[in-house]
Formats: sequence, C-alpha cells, structure tokens
Amino acid sequence: MARSSSGVIVAALTAAALAGVGFLAVQAEAAPDRPASAHAAGKDSSGKAKDQGQDASDKGKADAGQDQGAANPVPANSGSGLRVVYALAQKRVWLVGSDDKATRTFEVAPSAVNPPPGTYAVTSRDANVTGSDGTPIEHVVRFHRNAAGVVFGFSAAVDGSSPKPAPGAKTGGIRETPADGQAMWEFAVNHTKVVVVP
Repeated sequence: MARSSSGVIVAALTAAALAGVGFLAVQAEAAPDRPASAHAAGKDSSGKAKDQGQDASDKGKADAGQDQGAANPVPANSGSGLRVVYALAQKRVWLVGSDDKATRTFEVAPSAVNPPPGTYAVTSRDANVTGSDGTPIEHVVRFHRNAAGVVFGFSAAVDGSSPKPAPGAKTGGIRETPADGQAMWEFAVNHTKVVVVP
C-alpha cells in the first residue's frame, strides 16, 4: 500500500513539474524582449556564443555602407529603377533598388582614367584576378570598355589597398573596400544598369 501511494505522489509531482515547465515556456514565448534569432541572442550561425566585441564588429561592418544614405542622397540625375550609381566628383557609389532607394552607399578610389558620364550595364564579372597594378583583386564587376581599350569596373583589393597604377598608365579600375566589393558583387549581376554621373 505504501508502495502504491508513493507511486501516486511521484506521478503527481511529475505532472506538476511538466505543467510548470509548460507554463514557463508559454511565458517565455510571449515575452516582448525575447531575442528574434540566434544572432540577436549573441550566437553565431552554429549556435555557439559570440563575444560582444564580435557582435559589435559584425554590426559595424553591416552598417558601414548603409548608414550614410541621409547624408549622401542618390544623385537626382541618375535615372530610375534598380541600378548602380557612380558619381565621379564625389568618388561615391550607390546601390539603388527598384524602389529608387539606396540600399548601400560608399566611397571608392578611382584609377587613372574615369569613364564618361552615361548609362552602361554590367558586361562581365570575375571572382578573383590580378589587377592592372599587379595587386590581387576580387569581386570584379566590369561595365564599359572605351575606344582606347581601357576597361572600367569595380573591384576590391584582397589586402584592402587603393589602386597604385604606374605613372602614365591608363587604367579604369575603381577600387572598393572588401566589404563594399562583396556588396557590389551580390548586387550587380550581369546586365545590371550602371549610371555614371559627373
């Protein structure tokens, strides 16, 4: 008989514990400050904890090209629709969505020759090549070749450096940071419109 009543007590305690866990789970689900994802909770994609410095660094990288839109609006004379806009005087690029809003803007380092203002389209891309200055570059997005054979395109030096063309060299590489180069690579697929403004 004692054995039977202890079994009932254990069963009752187990049921109460399960009910408590269920109640807490419902409360946690409804909490307004619940992190939306593992990333927001300070975890990387594998679910491992990230340190606060890494989180801040990732956010800084993500925001680097996105937080300057208000201070640097898309040039008014740059067309409409999805496009890359390159302003020669500002040495700045905008990645503009089909809604005419910039998703990213960043400064670039032009090379020795500038493309003439006008509307072009991405003609070819290369993940990794050697630049005309001998520097390994990545995320090359080309959009124009002039009559003299100068090829114009965006790229990022693997080491993050700016172009250093030889004196008198006629090169058209427009250098970006690696993070901006990655964003350009993902945005500007073949035939994407590129608008160059003065």
